[in-house]
Amino acid sequence: MLTMDDLEAMLPQVCAWAEAQERRILADGAPLTESQRRDAVAMGVAFPDRVRVLRVPSVPIPDSPELRAASASLGFLPGGAAGMALGYGVFIQDDYWNVRSILAHELVHTSQYERLGGFAPFLKQYLTECLTVGYTHSELEREAVTKSAGVRREDAGE
Repeated sequence: MLTMDDLEAMLPQVCAWAEAQERRILADGAPLTESQRRDAVAMGVAFPDRVRVLRVPSVPIPDSPELRAASASLGFLPGGAAGMALGYGVFIQDDYWNVRSILAHELVHTSQYERLGGFAPFLKQYLTECLTVGYTHSELEREAVTKSAGVRREDAGE
């Protein structure tokens, strides 16, 4: 079972992985389209022109066995995710590339990175919430679900 001490000890490794993934996305990803940029602003992103989106067959999983085990114990398995925001970089899985609500959800996370001050503060809060109350009950995750709900309803044709 993962403890708060374990999480604290792993945070530098988690941040290093996340920052490396963001660099990859910023180098290889596409800028937001005009409509995606409007969604980014609506989701609270302060600097939407910095965001890049990279289409991938699956959202990458850390190579480190320790980080993989920690992800599994938090109920957070990036490889099965439709998308993942890492600062201004956003991975979107191929199968969800044209699903507007997935990107909107991830853009809320980008706005949270901005608001909280970067990788270390965001990841510490996000992972702590996942450890203590669970992924689906995390305040940051619920905020992303709530803010992107209007886009999700539009995707569904409501």
